[in-house]
Amino acid sequence: MLRLILTQLAMTLVTALMATLLGGGHAGVSALLGGLCCVVPNGLFALRLSIGARKPGALNPMTFFFGEFTKIAMTVGLLALVVWWYRDLNWLALIAAFIVALKSYIILLIRH
Repeated sequence: MLRLILTQLAMTLVTALMATLLGGGHAGVSALLGGLCCVVPNGLFALRLSIGARKPGALNPMTFFFGEFTKIAMTVGLLALVVWWYRDLNWLALIAAFIVALKSYIILLIRH
């Protein structure tokens, strides 16, 4: 799980760098924030699962589904917060970085 989160973070940084070079500073910040809206909830969910896996009997299907629901709610909340807070938002960069971070697991699949 850690490799996936680190891959998502790396792809977010690469996307933010590309957005900065192509669209300027606001596009870079928008891309960084969009990617982090995916990486942060996934990282917290992975941390919760790895902590639960170390305790005997701590993981059950309800724990997973509650964690997944919390992750989705946190993602939507973070995206809403970014839209509300960052006035110079570049929508294309935000959505592109979010999708790249979401689909970065493909890189790990290709490597194996």
